[in-house]
Amino acid sequence: MDVDIVSQIIREALYLVIQVSAPILLISMCVGLCVSIFQTMTSIQEQTLTFVPKVLVTFITIILLGNWMGTRITDYMTKLWGNFTLYIR
Repeated sequence: MDVDIVSQIIREALYLVIQVSAPILLISMCVGLCVSIFQTMTSIQEQTLTFVPKVLVTFITIILLGNWMGTRITDYMTKLWGNFTLYIR
């Protein structure tokens, strides 16, 4: 196996991780920002107020986008296993 092939596999895997995790992280960040602005406007300084909405939105995002995420990961693994004979040369 060549160094170029290994670096290409790693590059594709990292790009896949970024693609799959980005929607969850962005939505969680936006909800956290909205809750923080709400806390600042109302002077409520409860620590758990930011935790519960983020967890709920994260679960909802996983429910809605889980099929897409699973399909992307499965396609990548199928591609890796399909080209396995090229990698062991």
